[in-house]
Amino acid sequence: MIAREVNFDGLVGPTHNYGGLSVGNIASMKNEESASNPREAALQGLEKMRALMARGLVQGFLPPHERPHIPTLRKLGFSGSDAEIVTRVAREAPLLLRNTASASSMWTANAATVSPSVDSNDDKLHLTPANLQAMFHRAIEHPQTEHILRAAFPGERFSVHGAVTSGGALGDEGAANHGRLCAEHGAPGLQLFVYGRSAFDRSGPTQFPARQAKEASLAIARQHQLDDAQIVMIQQNPAAIDAGAFHNDVVSVANGPALLYHEHAFAEAQAAREEIQRKAEILGFEPIFIEVAQADVPLDDAITSYLFNSQLITQPDGGMLLLLPIEAEENPRTRAWCAEAVAGNGPITETLFLDLRQSMRNGGGPACLRLRVVMTDDELKTMHQGFLLTEERITWLEAWVRSHYRDRLTAGDLADPALLDESRRALDELNQFLDVPALYPFQGETPHQLRG
Repeated sequence: MIAREVNFDGLVGPTHNYGGLSVGNIASMKNEESASNPREAALQGLEKMRALMARGLVQGFLPPHERPHIPTLRKLGFSGSDAEIVTRVAREAPLLLRNTASASSMWTANAATVSPSVDSNDDKLHLTPANLQAMFHRAIEHPQTEHILRAAFPGERFSVHGAVTSGGALGDEGAANHGRLCAEHGAPGLQLFVYGRSAFDRSGPTQFPARQAKEASLAIARQHQLDDAQIVMIQQNPAAIDAGAFHNDVVSVANGPALLYHEHAFAEAQAAREEIQRKAEILGFEPIFIEVAQADVPLDDAITSYLFNSQLITQPDGGMLLLLPIEAEENPRTRAWCAEAVAGNGPITETLFLDLRQSMRNGGGPACLRLRVVMTDDELKTMHQGFLLTEERITWLEAWVRSHYRDRLTAGDLADPALLDESRRALDELNQFLDVPALYPFQGETPHQLRG
């Protein structure tokens, strides 16, 4: 089957700020209260998308969510005009305002878990939005994410599910804890579900929460109609979580037959390797294990540099590109490891370091910013084309960002009702550009109501 991987990057929203909301995410906590630059953040993300387009790869994007999220605040008992609600919440519950104004939907690795049609028993491409129950500011995302995914992937070829039902125990963090190994993208693959804990067993990391529940991963595998022979359940190392690897994509990344991971990424690495080897052999391919030793790159260096929160991508010539944040180049240990990887006989043939500091300071690197979707050519033609980038579309988005986004934003600025109006005008214009039915609650039945 002819298929390709499409990266759908999250477009950074107008309220990008350093709220320090993500417990266990060291960069997020460290930069709390710092001033952010939403315009620069969005343009850095678009520059990354351009870099992959320039290499002949298909690139998509997902739009920001509305923030501050007034529907959530109304459900919590605040009333009056939208501007009055923002002012009141800023005065009475500033931390609540900070949570409902987070632009964290930019990290689309947490948007959903995706299984390609070649792996699913019903021959459909499956997408399940993550419930993100571990953090309040993220738990409010999945209804909007589902709505956007249904707009982007309409029709019978796609199956967009609702988030895994959870009262808090069955936490699901999406593709950040999921990977896929295969001979090539169009061949049947082996899906890796990495979990932090069982929903019914509180043992595990002691300093930071284990966000992904094993039961949630199993539920998604069932929803996506995956055979047991094509899934591997792996527990993340509790020590890695306590060190700041809040998601598994901070310590491992998979692409094609290659699994790149830190020595301390998994609780039982050898057992996981053996199961992967056995099941991959049945599927007809040989997995490539690239283990980075603690002696070469200490876990702390791996986490602060986001060496593994990179994009490992098969390029049109067959070689693999490792796209990393510039922090990995500035760290001497990770820079040396990358140089050796390219010089060796392994699958990684090129590295590319990009400046994504605005996202990195909030705890999200290149892998956080994208959702990987393996699609056949027919599926690619069937999806809504507005979510796929062309030179014309990305140029329009860059101009749109420069026109609507502020170049400085602090937590205190979230109290400005004008920010809500600015953001809504920007999103309304973006919705028109996408040419889809209204994406946001403030638009009513159709977009454009803010024009004039």
